[in-house]
Amino acid sequence: MTKTAIVTGASSGIGKAIAKKLASEGINVALVARREDKLTALAEAINEGTGGKALAVPVDVSHRIEVESMVRKVEEHFGAIDVYVNNAGLMLNALVTDGQVENWEHMIDVNIKGVLYGANAVIPSMLERKTGHIINIASVSGFEVTKRSTVYSATKFAVRAISMGLEKELARTGVRVTNISPGMVDTDLARRHAVDRKMLEADDIANAVFYAITQPDYVNVNEITVRPV
Repeated sequence: MTKTAIVTGASSGIGKAIAKKLASEGINVALVARREDKLTALAEAINEGTGGKALAVPVDVSHRIEVESMVRKVEEHFGAIDVYVNNAGLMLNALVTDGQVENWEHMIDVNIKGVLYGANAVIPSMLERKTGHIINIASVSGFEVTKRSTVYSATKFAVRAISMGLEKELARTGVRVTNISPGMVDTDLARRHAVDRKMLEADDIANAVFYAITQPDYVNVNEITVRPV
């Protein structure tokens, strides 16, 4: 039976690469993000191929009702959800001393609440079926804090904490949880920041996701950290 995955933040960067990788391996993908035009273009490209099929669902993951509605729509279109990839994220000005409160609120709403809303929407069905996989895309900023990353790092520390807690809550239920922490990846988001070494490619993170979800059912890959050499 063909599996189904939901990928948030799928309109560009890491999310787009994950969606394309999963579809190329025969998995149906629901593409979730706010930019409908980019989602539609990606869905059309995937649906022209011979792998899994795609459904574009414009959603703001910081709104719980939208996330819950999206999950129901995907279930009606593809059936049960096997994989939920919490990839949507914001990296805005994160200095506390700059006092940009709206930036902090946006990051908290998307990076933390969005992860919780997504997990909350799919866990009941996964528990009922005793199978499923939640992938949370965190960051190496969830391990380290720079003087410019205070609030952003706080949100990614939170994602790691949610992943670790969920893994314990869901132990022995058949539902797996994987936290993936990328280093700097060559995306539009990262190009706003100066780096002093070669960045990772979005495909590198997509490959990590595919590795985690293709392990035997009794294997739960809890944490993957991917850094450039």
